[in-house]
Amino acid sequence: MAQDKVTSIDVARLAGVSQSAVSRVFTPGASVSKRTAQKVREAAEALGYRPNILARSLITGRSRIIGLVVAYLENYFYPEALEKLSNALQAEGYHVLVFMASQTAGNIDDVLTEILDYQVDGIIMASVALSSDLSSRCQAAGVPVVLFNRHQDDDTLTAVISDNAGGARMLASFLVEAGHERIAHIAGWEGASTQRDRESGFRDGLAACGRALFAREVGNFEPETARQAARRMFDREDRPDAVFVANDHMAFFVMDVLRFELGLQVPDDVSVVGFDDVPPAAWPAYGLTTVRQRANRMVEETVKALLERIENPHADPKRIALDAPLIVRTSSRTPEGWGR
Repeated sequence: MAQDKVTSIDVARLAGVSQSAVSRVFTPGASVSKRTAQKVREAAEALGYRPNILARSLITGRSRIIGLVVAYLENYFYPEALEKLSNALQAEGYHVLVFMASQTAGNIDDVLTEILDYQVDGIIMASVALSSDLSSRCQAAGVPVVLFNRHQDDDTLTAVISDNAGGARMLASFLVEAGHERIAHIAGWEGASTQRDRESGFRDGLAACGRALFAREVGNFEPETARQAARRMFDREDRPDAVFVANDHMAFFVMDVLRFELGLQVPDDVSVVGFDDVPPAAWPAYGLTTVRQRANRMVEETVKALLERIENPHADPKRIALDAPLIVRTSSRTPEGWGR
């Protein structure tokens, strides 16, 4: 015979406290004495009691659940960032549900509908865009949304990004100062604000030095597409002598094509630079010169902004752009006197 489910009343009776005291012990942020909390947790453990979070949300109006949406995890930047986001939210007493999405509008619509069914307190969108219709649905449901590593032309959305344009401008200046004449770009997915901002900043940086882009291909943030772009760009006599790849993930595959398929020396024949500073960028096999996204700061600002919107739904949305420093390694020639 199945055993009857243990309830908070059973815990309260064994601990010798009120049912409301049991509820407070299992409600993050609620006021309860250390002695009472210890008695309740000992009674709960003895009885095998677990609080029903979803049932409690019907009473409090809060599920303590955050929906985290990401489109792809192949890029080393996102698994690390998602782990940091999950840990930071859990430290604030929230549970995290991760939802995978693609870049197609229909898929994101389906995913968002599923998220809202969970009565989440907030949503973080990482690497995916939100249409104006979906944004309105979230507002109507009273669910705040924060964009992570992405922004949109929507004044109602809060976004936390790196200074993508500023970081790319630094790369352009760095390559010109290093003496490069034929500077190229392998772009990411052109629907991403990160790609648009990085390319715009890179072109502006070249223009400020009296230069223009020598060649351009699209890698779509995909390994095989990036490989093909590198082959088209470099398997010819008038090849570039430097290339800015829109993120580190693609840059690793581009470097492999240059060195192992085309027999080029990096950086003697061509300098390669990227953006993100994911862990493999520091490996000696790549030694990638890149622009660092400060993942810890981005996570900190994202969680802070989301909790602010949860506590105060009328708080003004904001766009937070964090500085992105240039990290110089061995994949690029270095300007004379650099770093002195």
